[in-house]
Amino acid sequence: MLNQILFIDDDPITLMLCKKVITKSNFCNEIITSQNGEEALLYFNTIKTLNIKNHPQLIFLDLNMPVMGGWEFLDHFNSTKYSDFNSIKVVILSSTIDPEDLEKAKNYPRVIEFISKPITKTMLEYLKNKLELK
Repeated sequence: MLNQILFIDDDPITLMLCKKVITKSNFCNEIITSQNGEEALLYFNTIKTLNIKNHPQLIFLDLNMPVMGGWEFLDHFNSTKYSDFNSIKVVILSSTIDPEDLEKAKNYPRVIEFISKPITKTMLEYLKNKLELK
């Protein structure tokens, strides 16, 4: 089981449903949310500034959001400024599966999976195995 995950998505209904599925699946102890990429980067900046050791081990990332979308977040998050968080894996969780997006995701080493919404218990079991969680 993961200790903490971060969900970056602007849709409150998606967040509510995902939280329910994740909680019922015993996938993690704590779920943190951000409504867009900029908010998530501010969260990581705060962790870094305050030298907080506990941070998310996995990010579920939507691509299409206002203010800062998923691709822009990944561009920033993969920079050296956020190298303290290199161990964090990213799962893109999108409502569309565009073949170009699937190809683009391969350019980001932290992205371990690209799945379509909504998240399911079966998908979480798959991710548990992929991340070698018990």
